[in-house]
Amino acid sequence: MRRLTQIFVAGLATALTMTACGSGGNQTATSTASPAGSASAAPAGGGLEKTELLVGVVPVPSSAPLFIAEKRGFFKEEGLTVKTEIIQAPQAVMPKILNGSMDAFLTSYVSLIAINDSGAAKVRLIQHVQEGAPGVAGVVVPKGSAVKTAADLKGKTIAVNALKAMGQAVTNAHLQAAGLTPDQDVKYVAVQFADQLGALASGKVDAAWLVEPFLTAAQQQLGATQVIDTMSGPTASFPIDGWGVTEEWVAKNPKTAAAFQRALAKAQALAGSDRAAIDEVVPTYTQIPAEAAKAMKLGVFSAEVDKTKFQALADLLTGLGYIKAKPDVSTYVANISG
Repeated sequence: MRRLTQIFVAGLATALTMTACGSGGNQTATSTASPAGSASAAPAGGGLEKTELLVGVVPVPSSAPLFIAEKRGFFKEEGLTVKTEIIQAPQAVMPKILNGSMDAFLTSYVSLIAINDSGAAKVRLIQHVQEGAPGVAGVVVPKGSAVKTAADLKGKTIAVNALKAMGQAVTNAHLQAAGLTPDQDVKYVAVQFADQLGALASGKVDAAWLVEPFLTAAQQQLGATQVIDTMSGPTASFPIDGWGVTEEWVAKNPKTAAAFQRALAKAQALAGSDRAAIDEVVPTYTQIPAEAAKAMKLGVFSAEVDKTKFQALADLLTGLGYIKAKPDVSTYVANISG
Protein backbone atom coordinates (compact mmCIF):
# COMPACT_ATOMS: atom_id res chain seq x y z
CA MET A 1 0.00 0.00 0.00
CA ARG A 2 2.87 2.37 0.80
CA ARG A 3 4.39 1.87 -2.68
CA LEU A 4 1.02 2.40 -4.35
CA THR A 5 0.39 5.52 -2.32
CA GLN A 6 3.76 6.98 -3.30
CA ILE A 7 3.02 6.38 -6.99
CA PHE A 8 -0.43 7.91 -6.58
CA VAL A 9 0.92 10.95 -4.76
CA ALA A 10 3.55 11.61 -7.40
CA GLY A 11 1.04 11.41 -10.23
CA LEU A 12 -1.86 13.40 -8.80
CA ALA A 13 -0.53 15.92 -6.32
CA THR A 14 -1.21 18.98 -8.45
CA ALA A 15 -4.60 17.86 -9.69
CA LEU A 16 -5.87 17.00 -6.21
CA THR A 17 -4.48 20.22 -4.81
CA MET A 18 -6.53 22.26 -7.21
CA THR A 19 -9.73 20.30 -7.48
CA ALA A 20 -10.67 18.01 -4.67
CA CYS A 21 -11.04 21.01 -2.44
CA GLY A 22 -12.27 23.88 -4.57
CA SER A 23 -9.15 25.99 -4.92
CA GLY A 24 -9.13 28.76 -7.49
CA GLY A 25 -5.44 28.91 -8.34
CA ASN A 26 -4.03 30.12 -11.63
CA GLN A 27 -3.08 26.81 -13.17
CA THR A 28 -2.60 26.26 -16.88
CA ALA A 29 -4.82 23.64 -18.41
CA THR A 30 -3.16 20.89 -20.40
CA SER A 31 -5.06 19.67 -23.41
CA THR A 32 -5.60 15.96 -24.01
CA ALA A 33 -7.80 16.43 -27.05
CA SER A 34 -8.31 18.91 -29.83
CA PRO A 35 -10.89 21.58 -28.95
CA ALA A 36 -14.46 20.92 -29.88
CA GLY A 37 -15.98 23.12 -32.52
CA SER A 38 -18.23 26.01 -31.71
CA ALA A 39 -21.99 25.69 -31.76
CA SER A 40 -23.42 25.19 -35.19
CA ALA A 41 -25.64 27.90 -36.56
CA ALA A 42 -28.44 25.42 -37.23
CA PRO A 43 -29.49 22.37 -35.22
CA ALA A 44 -27.23 19.38 -35.89
CA GLY A 45 -28.27 15.79 -36.52
CA GLY A 46 -31.09 14.54 -34.33
CA GLY A 47 -32.21 18.09 -33.61
CA LEU A 48 -29.30 18.82 -31.27
CA GLU A 49 -27.88 22.33 -31.35
CA LYS A 50 -24.39 20.86 -30.98
CA THR A 51 -23.17 17.30 -31.43
CA GLU A 52 -19.53 17.81 -30.44
CA LEU A 53 -18.67 19.00 -26.95
CA LEU A 54 -15.46 19.91 -25.18
CA VAL A 55 -15.54 19.11 -21.46
CA GLY A 56 -12.98 20.12 -18.85
CA VAL A 57 -12.08 17.13 -16.69
CA VAL A 58 -9.79 16.62 -13.74
CA PRO A 59 -7.64 13.46 -13.46
CA VAL A 60 -9.32 12.35 -10.24
CA PRO A 61 -12.02 9.73 -9.52
CA SER A 62 -14.85 12.27 -9.69
CA SER A 63 -14.44 12.43 -13.47
CA ALA A 64 -15.15 8.70 -13.75
CA PRO A 65 -18.84 8.97 -14.75
CA LEU A 66 -17.97 10.93 -17.88
CA PHE A 67 -15.47 8.27 -18.94
CA ILE A 68 -17.97 5.54 -18.08
CA ALA A 69 -20.48 7.29 -20.35
CA GLU A 70 -17.93 7.35 -23.15
CA LYS A 71 -16.82 3.74 -22.68
CA ARG A 72 -20.36 2.39 -22.47
CA GLY A 73 -21.57 4.36 -25.50
CA PHE A 74 -24.03 6.56 -23.60
CA PHE A 75 -22.92 9.72 -25.40
CA LYS A 76 -23.07 8.01 -28.78
CA GLU A 77 -26.63 6.90 -28.05
CA GLU A 78 -27.54 10.55 -27.58
CA GLY A 79 -25.83 11.65 -30.78
CA LEU A 80 -22.95 13.30 -28.96
CA THR A 81 -19.19 13.22 -29.41
CA VAL A 82 -17.43 14.34 -26.23
CA LYS A 83 -13.83 15.47 -26.22
CA THR A 84 -11.94 16.23 -23.02
CA GLU A 85 -9.34 18.69 -21.83
CA ILE A 86 -7.49 18.36 -18.53
CA ILE A 87 -8.11 21.32 -16.22
CA GLN A 88 -6.82 22.16 -12.75
CA ALA A 89 -9.57 24.48 -11.53
CA PRO A 90 -12.81 25.90 -12.96
CA GLN A 91 -11.68 29.47 -12.40
CA ALA A 92 -8.68 28.91 -14.66
CA VAL A 93 -10.85 27.96 -17.65
CA MET A 94 -13.68 30.45 -17.21
CA PRO A 95 -12.50 32.46 -20.25
CA LYS A 96 -13.04 29.35 -22.41
CA ILE A 97 -16.41 28.70 -20.81
CA LEU A 98 -17.50 32.28 -21.37
CA ASN A 99 -16.36 32.44 -25.00
CA GLY A 100 -18.00 29.10 -25.79
CA SER A 101 -14.86 27.16 -26.71
CA MET A 102 -15.44 24.84 -23.73
CA ASP A 103 -18.92 23.57 -22.98
CA ALA A 104 -18.85 22.00 -19.52
CA PHE A 105 -16.42 21.21 -16.72
CA LEU A 106 -15.99 19.34 -13.46
CA THR A 107 -16.33 21.75 -10.56
CA SER A 108 -16.20 21.50 -6.81
CA TYR A 109 -19.27 22.90 -5.08
CA VAL A 110 -17.08 25.44 -3.34
CA SER A 111 -15.88 26.74 -6.72
CA LEU A 112 -19.41 26.67 -8.12
CA ILE A 113 -20.65 28.81 -5.24
CA ALA A 114 -17.63 31.14 -5.38
CA ILE A 115 -17.88 31.76 -9.13
CA ASN A 116 -21.55 32.63 -8.86
CA ASP A 117 -20.91 34.85 -5.85
CA SER A 118 -18.16 36.72 -7.71
CA GLY A 119 -20.49 37.54 -10.59
CA ALA A 120 -18.02 36.16 -13.12
CA ALA A 121 -20.64 33.79 -14.54
CA LYS A 122 -23.92 32.09 -13.76
CA VAL A 123 -22.65 28.54 -13.41
CA ARG A 124 -25.27 25.84 -13.12
CA LEU A 125 -25.05 22.22 -12.00
CA ILE A 126 -26.06 19.89 -14.81
CA GLN A 127 -25.21 16.66 -12.97
CA HIS A 128 -24.10 15.91 -9.43
CA VAL A 129 -21.11 13.58 -8.92
CA GLN A 130 -19.96 12.99 -5.34
CA GLU A 131 -20.73 13.80 -1.76
CA GLY A 132 -18.43 13.12 1.14
CA ALA A 133 -18.31 9.97 3.21
CA PRO A 134 -16.54 9.06 6.46
CA GLY A 135 -12.82 8.49 6.04
CA VAL A 136 -12.43 10.45 2.81
CA ALA A 137 -10.83 13.55 4.35
CA GLY A 138 -9.66 14.64 7.78
CA VAL A 139 -7.28 16.55 10.02
CA VAL A 140 -4.31 14.55 11.28
CA VAL A 141 -1.51 15.21 13.76
CA PRO A 142 1.92 13.57 13.88
CA LYS A 143 2.76 10.61 16.06
CA GLY A 144 3.22 11.61 19.68
CA SER A 145 1.26 14.86 19.37
CA ALA A 146 -0.52 16.12 22.49
CA VAL A 147 -3.49 17.03 20.28
CA LYS A 148 -6.23 14.44 20.78
CA THR A 149 -9.42 16.34 19.91
CA ALA A 150 -10.58 19.28 17.79
CA ALA A 151 -10.53 21.51 20.89
CA ASP A 152 -6.84 20.71 21.41
CA LEU A 153 -6.03 22.45 18.11
CA LYS A 154 -6.34 25.85 19.80
CA GLY A 155 -3.17 27.81 19.14
CA LYS A 156 -1.97 25.34 16.52
CA THR A 157 -0.96 25.70 12.86
CA ILE A 158 -2.96 23.64 10.39
CA ALA A 159 -1.88 22.96 6.83
CA VAL A 160 -4.53 23.02 4.09
CA ASN A 161 -3.97 22.63 0.37
CA ALA A 162 -5.47 26.07 -0.32
CA LEU A 163 -6.73 28.86 1.89
CA LYS A 164 -10.47 29.56 2.15
CA ALA A 165 -11.33 26.43 0.20
CA MET A 166 -13.09 23.20 1.15
CA GLY A 167 -10.50 21.98 3.66
CA GLN A 168 -10.44 25.14 5.73
CA ALA A 169 -14.23 25.50 5.56
CA VAL A 170 -15.10 22.01 6.79
CA THR A 171 -12.36 22.06 9.43
CA ASN A 172 -13.70 25.36 10.74
CA ALA A 173 -17.16 23.84 11.09
CA HIS A 174 -15.72 21.22 13.42
CA LEU A 175 -13.62 23.74 15.34
CA GLN A 176 -16.72 25.85 15.92
CA ALA A 177 -18.59 22.77 17.13
CA ALA A 178 -15.73 22.24 19.61
CA GLY A 179 -16.17 25.77 20.96
CA LEU A 180 -13.27 27.43 19.15
CA THR A 181 -13.25 30.65 17.12
CA PRO A 182 -11.25 29.60 14.04
CA ASP A 183 -10.09 33.06 12.95
CA GLN A 184 -8.61 33.66 16.39
CA ASP A 185 -7.73 30.24 17.73
CA VAL A 186 -5.87 28.53 14.86
CA LYS A 187 -3.55 29.51 12.05
CA TYR A 188 -3.93 28.06 8.56
CA VAL A 189 -1.06 27.82 6.08
CA ALA A 190 -1.25 26.69 2.47
CA VAL A 191 0.83 23.57 1.79
CA GLN A 192 0.28 21.33 -1.22
CA PHE A 193 -0.91 17.85 -0.34
CA ALA A 194 2.29 16.27 -1.65
CA ASP A 195 4.34 18.41 0.75
CA GLN A 196 2.16 18.03 3.82
CA LEU A 197 3.65 14.75 5.04
CA GLY A 198 7.07 16.39 5.13
CA ALA A 199 5.67 19.45 6.88
CA LEU A 200 4.10 17.23 9.54
CA ALA A 201 7.21 15.10 10.01
CA SER A 202 9.49 18.14 10.36
CA GLY A 203 7.21 19.99 12.75
CA LYS A 204 6.65 22.85 10.31
CA VAL A 205 2.93 22.46 11.02
CA ASP A 206 1.07 20.98 13.96
CA ALA A 207 -1.70 19.38 11.92
CA ALA A 208 -2.80 18.91 8.32
CA TRP A 209 -6.07 18.52 6.47
CA LEU A 210 -5.67 15.64 4.02
CA VAL A 211 -7.75 13.73 1.47
CA GLU A 212 -7.18 10.22 0.23
CA PRO A 213 -4.68 8.78 -0.56
CA PHE A 214 -2.61 11.30 1.41
CA LEU A 215 -4.68 10.60 4.52
CA THR A 216 -3.81 6.91 4.49
CA ALA A 217 -0.19 7.71 3.63
CA ALA A 218 0.15 9.97 6.69
CA GLN A 219 -1.29 7.30 8.94
CA GLN A 220 0.79 4.45 7.54
CA GLN A 221 4.08 6.20 6.88
CA LEU A 222 4.18 8.71 9.76
CA GLY A 223 1.98 7.04 12.33
CA ALA A 224 -0.24 10.14 12.14
CA THR A 225 -3.50 10.19 14.08
CA GLN A 226 -6.76 11.58 12.72
CA VAL A 227 -8.37 13.99 15.16
CA ILE A 228 -11.20 15.24 12.91
CA ASP A 229 -13.09 13.32 10.24
CA THR A 230 -14.15 16.36 8.22
CA MET A 231 -16.86 14.50 6.32
CA SER A 232 -18.78 13.58 9.45
CA GLY A 233 -20.82 15.34 12.12
CA PRO A 234 -21.70 18.92 11.08
CA THR A 235 -20.28 18.37 7.60
CA ALA A 236 -21.50 14.82 6.97
CA SER A 237 -22.43 14.14 3.35
CA PHE A 238 -21.50 17.63 2.18
CA PRO A 239 -21.47 17.70 -1.65
CA ILE A 240 -18.01 17.62 -3.20
CA ASP A 241 -18.30 18.13 -6.95
CA GLY A 242 -20.42 17.95 -10.08
CA TRP A 243 -20.57 18.90 -13.77
CA GLY A 244 -21.06 22.59 -14.44
CA VAL A 245 -22.30 24.62 -17.40
CA THR A 246 -23.38 28.23 -17.72
CA GLU A 247 -27.00 29.29 -17.65
CA GLU A 248 -26.45 30.92 -21.04
CA TRP A 249 -25.12 27.66 -22.52
CA VAL A 250 -28.23 25.76 -21.42
CA ALA A 251 -30.47 28.46 -22.90
CA LYS A 252 -28.65 28.30 -26.24
CA ASN A 253 -28.41 24.50 -26.33
CA PRO A 254 -31.46 23.08 -24.53
CA LYS A 255 -31.66 19.81 -26.51
CA THR A 256 -27.92 19.25 -26.31
CA ALA A 257 -27.98 19.99 -22.58
CA ALA A 258 -30.76 17.44 -22.07
CA ALA A 259 -28.91 14.79 -24.10
CA PHE A 260 -25.66 15.43 -22.24
CA GLN A 261 -27.42 15.25 -18.89
CA ARG A 262 -29.19 11.99 -19.78
CA ALA A 263 -25.90 10.32 -20.70
CA LEU A 264 -24.19 11.57 -17.55
CA ALA A 265 -27.11 10.46 -15.39
CA LYS A 266 -26.94 6.91 -16.79
CA ALA A 267 -23.22 6.77 -16.06
CA GLN A 268 -23.75 8.28 -12.61
CA ALA A 269 -26.25 5.54 -11.78
CA LEU A 270 -23.73 2.93 -12.85
CA ALA A 271 -20.95 4.55 -10.81
CA GLY A 272 -23.23 4.60 -7.78
CA SER A 273 -24.18 0.95 -8.05
CA ASP A 274 -21.02 -0.69 -9.37
CA ARG A 275 -17.65 0.28 -7.88
CA ALA A 276 -15.96 -1.86 -10.55
CA ALA A 277 -17.21 0.53 -13.24
CA ILE A 278 -15.25 3.34 -11.56
CA ASP A 279 -12.15 1.21 -11.00
CA GLU A 280 -12.20 0.19 -14.66
CA VAL A 281 -11.94 3.71 -16.08
CA VAL A 282 -9.89 5.61 -13.49
CA PRO A 283 -6.50 4.23 -14.70
CA THR A 284 -7.37 5.22 -18.29
CA TYR A 285 -7.36 8.97 -17.63
CA THR A 286 -5.20 9.31 -14.50
CA GLN A 287 -1.82 8.10 -13.28
CA ILE A 288 -3.50 6.01 -10.61
CA PRO A 289 -2.47 2.34 -10.98
CA ALA A 290 -5.37 -0.10 -11.18
CA GLU A 291 -4.49 -1.70 -7.84
CA ALA A 292 -4.39 1.68 -6.08
CA ALA A 293 -7.67 2.73 -7.69
CA LYS A 294 -9.40 -0.31 -6.25
CA ALA A 295 -8.01 0.35 -2.76
CA MET A 296 -8.82 4.05 -2.61
CA LYS A 297 -11.68 5.34 -0.46
CA LEU A 298 -14.35 7.27 -2.35
CA GLY A 299 -17.29 9.46 -1.54
CA VAL A 300 -20.85 8.58 -2.53
CA PHE A 301 -21.83 8.73 -6.21
CA SER A 302 -25.52 9.58 -5.91
CA ALA A 303 -28.05 10.59 -8.56
CA GLU A 304 -28.80 14.08 -7.29
CA VAL A 305 -27.29 16.58 -4.91
CA ASP A 306 -28.92 16.83 -1.50
CA LYS A 307 -30.07 20.45 -1.68
CA THR A 308 -30.29 20.71 2.10
CA LYS A 309 -26.60 19.77 2.37
CA PHE A 310 -25.76 22.00 -0.60
CA GLN A 311 -27.43 24.92 1.17
CA ALA A 312 -25.66 24.05 4.41
CA LEU A 313 -22.31 24.29 2.60
CA ALA A 314 -23.25 27.67 1.14
CA ASP A 315 -24.42 28.87 4.56
CA LEU A 316 -21.12 27.74 6.07
CA LEU A 317 -19.15 29.68 3.43
CA THR A 318 -21.30 32.73 4.07
CA GLY A 319 -20.82 32.52 7.83
CA LEU A 320 -17.08 32.21 7.40
CA GLY A 321 -16.98 35.28 5.16
CA TYR A 322 -15.76 33.36 2.12
CA ILE A 323 -18.60 34.70 -0.04
CA LYS A 324 -20.37 38.04 0.01
CA ALA A 325 -24.02 37.02 0.03
CA LYS A 326 -25.97 33.99 1.19
CA PRO A 327 -27.29 32.29 -1.96
CA ASP A 328 -30.34 30.17 -2.62
CA VAL A 329 -28.55 27.15 -4.04
CA SER A 330 -31.69 25.82 -5.72
CA THR A 331 -31.04 28.47 -8.37
CA TYR A 332 -27.65 26.88 -9.07
CA VAL A 333 -29.17 23.68 -10.45
CA ALA A 334 -29.68 23.78 -14.22
CA ASN A 335 -33.22 23.83 -15.51
CA ILE A 336 -33.09 21.19 -18.25
CA SER A 337 -36.17 21.08 -20.44
CA GLY A 338 -34.88 20.15 -23.88
